[in-house]
Amino acid sequence: MRCARLMAGILAAGLVAGCAQEGKTSETHVSAGAKAIVAEMGKDTGSEQDFRQIINGAKAKVFPAVVFIRVVRQDYTGGQKVSQEISGSGVIITATGEVLTNWHVVDKAVEVRCLMYDGRFFDASVVGSDKDTDLAVIQLKLPVEADGGRGGKGLPFAKIGDSRKLQEGDFVMAMGAPWGLSRSVSLGIISCTKRYLPGTSEYSVWLQTDASISPGNSGGPLVNTNGEVIGINTRGIMAGGDVGFAVPSETLVPVIEQLRHGGKVNWSWTGLQLQPLKDFNRNMYFDGTDGVMVADTDPDSPARRAGIQPRDRILSVNGSAVAALTDEDLPAVQRMLGELPKSKPATVEILRSGQKTAVQLTPREKGKVEGEEFACKRWDCTVKTINQFDNPDLYFQRKTGVFVFGVKYPGNAAMAGLAAQDILLKVDGKDISSLEELSAIHQATLKTLNDKPRIVVTVLRNGSMRQVVMDISRDYSKE
Repeated sequence: MRCARLMAGILAAGLVAGCAQEGKTSETHVSAGAKAIVAEMGKDTGSEQDFRQIINGAKAKVFPAVVFIRVVRQDYTGGQKVSQEISGSGVIITATGEVLTNWHVVDKAVEVRCLMYDGRFFDASVVGSDKDTDLAVIQLKLPVEADGGRGGKGLPFAKIGDSRKLQEGDFVMAMGAPWGLSRSVSLGIISCTKRYLPGTSEYSVWLQTDASISPGNSGGPLVNTNGEVIGINTRGIMAGGDVGFAVPSETLVPVIEQLRHGGKVNWSWTGLQLQPLKDFNRNMYFDGTDGVMVADTDPDSPARRAGIQPRDRILSVNGSAVAALTDEDLPAVQRMLGELPKSKPATVEILRSGQKTAVQLTPREKGKVEGEEFACKRWDCTVKTINQFDNPDLYFQRKTGVFVFGVKYPGNAAMAGLAAQDILLKVDGKDISSLEELSAIHQATLKTLNDKPRIVVTVLRNGSMRQVVMDISRDYSKE
């Protein structure tokens, strides 16, 4: 089985923030591998009790800082805007109540509540989030004390460690709130310090662990035996053994600073599609150990405008050497490119047909990586703006515009034959190029509903244009 197919299977079974009932229990789960190692340690050295003391000491430093997060968010996938409650985990990282969690835990949140170890609970606000790294920072809304300060006295917080020091076989603990059980600890080892999961994060490799990570653990800390947070639990496989993935602290630290001060990570975009020198998946191997290969460049991208071509080998950027021997090296190169100054030419040294040359590449701001959403009442569908990173196939057909995101069944859009991924071109002959234009047209159709219950919608579906007539006289919301 090709690695890409294997990774697709992993992602299909990937962990997301689960919607579960709140519980009061606390439990500790030990993976089979960890149990065997601990037992063997006890036989050979009589040190099993010492090991338990180490684990309990590390747990005591972080466990009180773990929070159970309940989120009410808006969901548009079913063709209408609905409120959905999910749960996840987080860890307090400052005495002032900053909590680190996953982007997918608080995405589109309208309400965030956090339950602490000692039973205290606080509302929270989202300070910043980044979809590309699946990280977010939220702030506990602490009460104001009589002295004017915030009521965070005695607020526990965890220290962030250095994931670069980890080795395969190191013991770790995954903490969080699986299945909505308010908190738990699972013990395991680091299975891989640099796991590459294509299509999940272009800027970071993952820590792989056999410590149990279940739905609801998202956003909780992965902790080393020193009692330091060395990762944020993000994904897991619910079948086939204990396989979980965490964002390493090497990625956390710079992202936290940007989220804290700007509310987002302002990545630069070059449009470079890279491949390693030893590309096992494509069965392509290039001579040498320095540089990274260009697989392709995105249309209308800074890289294509700079004249960079497929099979060029990038040797350095602004004088700094780059190297990607295997897939695991690619995220570091992408992160370096993502941190380049925007709108400022960068000197890229490339090797082409055996000759070295330098080109000027001017990155631009990456901007939003997901389009805005809107619910069309009475039409019984939701729409979303086309985004080149979130919807590359639709972007290839139309650079700007709006597409059908979800269709309600039964509903007027479904009865008319509209389908998800249809690009909306016109409504009653009026062009649509933005969400604002569609919103205005939608409101107009509701005002003239009694006089004009049918509207003509022109869509682009799989490259072909077609027209449908949508009858909105029927109100399915009352049925």
